[in-house]
Amino acid sequence: MRSASNTLTRGQITRYAIGSLGTGGFATLPGLVLVYYLTDSLGVTALAAGAIVTGAKVWDVLIDPVIGGLSDTALARSGSRRGLMLIGSIGLPIAFVLTFAVPAGIGPVASGVWVLIAFMLAAACFSLFQVPYIALPAELTDDYRERTRLLTWRVVMLTVAILLFGAGGPEIRGMFDGDPLLGYLVMAAVAAVLLGVGLFVASTVAPTRPMLPVRPGASIAMHYRNGLDALRESQPFRVLLGTFMLQGLATGLMLAAAQFVARWVLGDEDAVTPLFVALIAPALLMAPVWKLVADRIGKERGFRIASAVFLAATAVLGLMVWMPGWWILAPVALAGAAYAGMQTLPMAMLPDVIAHDRTAGGHDNRSGVFSGVWTAGETTGMALGATVLSLVLAMTGYIETTATVEVVQPDAAVTGIAIAFSLLPAALMLLSLVALARYRLRERDIVGTSA
Repeated sequence: MRSASNTLTRGQITRYAIGSLGTGGFATLPGLVLVYYLTDSLGVTALAAGAIVTGAKVWDVLIDPVIGGLSDTALARSGSRRGLMLIGSIGLPIAFVLTFAVPAGIGPVASGVWVLIAFMLAAACFSLFQVPYIALPAELTDDYRERTRLLTWRVVMLTVAILLFGAGGPEIRGMFDGDPLLGYLVMAAVAAVLLGVGLFVASTVAPTRPMLPVRPGASIAMHYRNGLDALRESQPFRVLLGTFMLQGLATGLMLAAAQFVARWVLGDEDAVTPLFVALIAPALLMAPVWKLVADRIGKERGFRIASAVFLAATAVLGLMVWMPGWWILAPVALAGAAYAGMQTLPMAMLPDVIAHDRTAGGHDNRSGVFSGVWTAGETTGMALGATVLSLVLAMTGYIETTATVEVVQPDAAVTGIAIAFSLLPAALMLLSLVALARYRLRERDIVGTSA
């Protein structure tokens, strides 16, 4: 039976979920348009564009474990993780606008440097919010199923954010066909408002008292050692993170390739909007269904089913290499239904892993350490998606251009785009299922150690 202290209020769930308006928006829009913005509006080569996006994400990965340690220290010193979250909620919208505010006519090299610096700043601000945000579920409730409930509504908001930013962003940009650079800037400004609102609202749900004492004052090197210790000591964490990274790489690759699929496979730049609608509409409907599945058969089994369905959908999408056409919306919709489970269930399993570490492992509260390493891994997976795409584009002879010049892509480049959206993600999903088979934590392990 749930205790009153473990039952989350609707207000807590709502405010926490709204945070995914910001996190989902920032994860979606740059992943969807940034490489395309660099190659097809600023004239940056495909390899350089991939290096820019990857470089900013590498920076993000490097600072995430440190921010995780700082978050635990802040919890000990002030009784809340809210301070870092507020800094991130203010800084991210500003840096996001700057990323798409490249002055016209400064040339590809200067444009690339501008985007790199601005996007690195945006990534740092995002991590200041995201790392403590991920740590909160383990501290908001000790109840195994309440965490699934909390994360389910977070994923519902996440899918809304993907739809708003993934479909709405390109639509706003498309309103300025005569001046694409202005279109990107207006798109970024509108998105920045939503990002800031989402992050600020979620920061208000952070508890004001630490659940357990945390030792403050660790050095940067100690933060990294603590992260490595968490990986070494928690087998469930290693498995779950490895699985999530592989799946993040698969979905990040598809996200980065979607705009290219719309333009060069379907022959319509605006086709990215129906692609996103096909992906998100099923996800919105299926997130609560995956909660029911998890309650009935367990989170880890539900996660395996969702992953297998996504694998099947991407395998079918491989036919677009030989038969491009609008029929791909159907398997994309199937992937969207599975994607809801691939987000809801592992994110609900993470606080279980943290709670198991705290009780069965006998450790102090390491929520920030776990969330810092998790965010670094998630960022790595998503960032490598853009990197893999840029390598595919370069190897297949993709021709970069500026906003005012039309080109015709070679057949090899179009084929490469199709494979990057289908068969490569399918292979990564297969590997993730192999990794997930080693996850051993069950509800009885969590409930037993929390009693």
